Amino acid sequence: METGSSSDSRDKQKTLKGSDIDSMMPQIGPFVPRTEHNPRELRSWAKKTGFVSDFSGETTTDVSGKFDSAGLDVQRSHEHSRGGGSSPKIEIDPVLGRTKPNRGSEIELDAEAGHGVRRNGNAGVLGFREGIVRGENERRRVRDEAVLEDKVDERLNGSGPSGNGNGVPVPSVNSVEPKKEEGKDERDVQIDMYPGGEETADGGWHRQPELRFGLRDNRGWVPVIYYGLQHFLSLAGSLIFIPLIIVPAMGGTDKDTATVISTMLLVTGVTTTLQSYFGTRLPLVQGSSFVYLAPALVIINAREYRNLSEHKFRHIMRELQGAIIVGSIFQSILGFTGLMSLFLRLINPVVVAPTVAAIGLAFFSYGFPQAGSCVEISIPQILLVLIFALYLRGISVFGHHLFRIYAVPLSVMIIWAYAFFLTAGGAYNYKGCSPDIPSSNILSDACIKHAYTMKHCRTDVSNAWRTAAWVRIPYPLQWGIPIFHLRTSLIMIIVSLVASVDSVGTYHTASLLVNSKPPTPRIVSRGIGMEGFCSILAGLWGSGTGSSTLTENVHTISITKVASRRAVQLGAVFMIVFSFVVVMSLVSIDWITSDLGFDTFGKVGAILASIPQALAASILCFMWALIVAIGLSNLQYTQSASFRNIMIVGASLFLGLSIPAYFQQYHPETSLILPSYFVPFAAASNGPVHTGSKQLDFAINALMSMNMVVTLLVAFILDNTVPGSRQERGVYIWSRAEDLASDPSLQADYSLPRKVCRCFCRARRLGA
Repeated sequence: METGSSSDSRDKQKTLKGSDIDSMMPQIGPFVPRTEHNPRELRSWAKKTGFVSDFSGETTTDVSGKFDSAGLDVQRSHEHSRGGGSSPKIEIDPVLGRTKPNRGSEIELDAEAGHGVRRNGNAGVLGFREGIVRGENERRRVRDEAVLEDKVDERLNGSGPSGNGNGVPVPSVNSVEPKKEEGKDERDVQIDMYPGGEETADGGWHRQPELRFGLRDNRGWVPVIYYGLQHFLSLAGSLIFIPLIIVPAMGGTDKDTATVISTMLLVTGVTTTLQSYFGTRLPLVQGSSFVYLAPALVIINAREYRNLSEHKFRHIMRELQGAIIVGSIFQSILGFTGLMSLFLRLINPVVVAPTVAAIGLAFFSYGFPQAGSCVEISIPQILLVLIFALYLRGISVFGHHLFRIYAVPLSVMIIWAYAFFLTAGGAYNYKGCSPDIPSSNILSDACIKHAYTMKHCRTDVSNAWRTAAWVRIPYPLQWGIPIFHLRTSLIMIIVSLVASVDSVGTYHTASLLVNSKPPTPRIVSRGIGMEGFCSILAGLWGSGTGSSTLTENVHTISITKVASRRAVQLGAVFMIVFSFVVVMSLVSIDWITSDLGFDTFGKVGAILASIPQALAASILCFMWALIVAIGLSNLQYTQSASFRNIMIVGASLFLGLSIPAYFQQYHPETSLILPSYFVPFAAASNGPVHTGSKQLDFAINALMSMNMVVTLLVAFILDNTVPGSRQERGVYIWSRAEDLASDPSLQADYSLPRKVCRCFCRARRLGA
């Protein structure tokens, strides 16, 4: 009896415990399927369960079959007992761009959770089940992250829906920004995979709605003419100011300056037309790039040219022509043979960014030291162009942002007029001093003090526009037969590599700005080869520098929102016309009758040659700063917060400035002969390298004294030897040849004109 009563009491206690547990557990009702579903409820369910959208836009709904209804009820009961059913806060993985739960809310499964059943009774049962549920949640989170990583890897390897088959996605993930929309909280994250536009189902790209003129748009002659002139006017600072630096340094006269400007305008028009038809076919202006300015100054300031008095300008120009032609032939071979396609694998934004920035930083010793010779002109010029470009950039006049687009030409015209009134008002008139007398012929000590000011500040110093012919067409070899030397040829060969790296970054950025996919490596090689051919033409005509894709094209397309190939081609035609035809309203009828002879050069070049040197130097300060900014903007394609990247960029820029300074200190006597702003470019003849060959010594000392060459060398070595993932390095994304064949829009953007293709096909047939 006692035994039976004791067993009955145990059964009764078990029954009571079971009833207590059942009373604590929520009641599960019968499942009734619903015929109507509210999307808001589904979204709320997704947020509560922590499910997020992956890159393809599909919701991850992989639910483990180990979860039974009781387990889910226990989890729900536990959430309600904590006072809320919301899921943990979602964070963004900065590497893969996916969402992940907050680490602070992760709880590992307690190994001793099972023992709590014996110690704590009912609470132990709940604790055991809670541990199981949390463990399952942890395993599910790890599994979901693995699925997302696999999808990201598929896209990076080209097997995903947006891969290009080369191991890189099209396009790259630039930023991951959470966007808060109506009906969404901070856990609903939108990932913008294509910041420049949306990818269509067939792999094409939609044009940005704010782009006024697309790549292949043609809306009539009037808009095309207007936007073509606008495109070239916005690049005026890069097209006309280089001759104002190199020609006086070469000992040239005002007539020579005007001739070089006219030649440069002609070469710009011809090379831009060739590149738009036979090169990359992007709306990019070809012209005398600042890449070639530093080597030109190094050759100009060589020791053997300092004491030349007779025909100094022509001799140095012929030397530059020979060096440019040899370097351009190397660049053409690099492009047309396809070697550039192999070289592209080693060129990434971490290499391009510091290299382009070093091109602008190389002239810090020339900028304001030259502009400071006339501060009453240079300081207002710098302030005005900054006000137009920055403070007034948002002001629209008749639907056009005139101050942002025409910041350089507007500010130059205003300050030029201001300088003209200063000159006419007698601000630079000194008793007994004439601005027409060269400083070397001035005998009075009082006038010698003011000769420098008169030369850099007056607007009537140049007499080129008074003796200029109305029409003069620049022609090849107008300065004579080019001179070829090994030392200068080696310099220009290396500089052509720097120009190619600069152009690669411009091609990639410009292709995204015009909302097209990046070109294929073969098209990039074709563009580089065409740049080499254009530089050969520049060398034959004698513009003083090689022809390259202007880095400022990126800024121009961005601010004008015009990416029309037809507009650029028509603007190039106007450049050709302006190179030898004058706007007749700019001079009076008296000079027309006296200048109808056949001497010298075009009036447009003559008028531009009369710009004061201080004004030209001050506007160049803005242009070089713009190049530095555009160069560093290439880091947007990389993980800019990566220590690897910022260290490579920092080391490249610092060594790119410091190592040339070491080579530039070996010229104590040049500081007494040359102006201070030309001293850094005179290290080639006095550098520390002595190999026994004067030609080789000159080339090595010259190359190591140029900031952009050293910066490219350091960045190239570090970026290709320091380990880093493709996402971290921001490897440039190029299209495949298969994409060009399958995508009609991509083919229309980059393929050669039909008539040209027919000519090549006929030539192949005849050759076969």
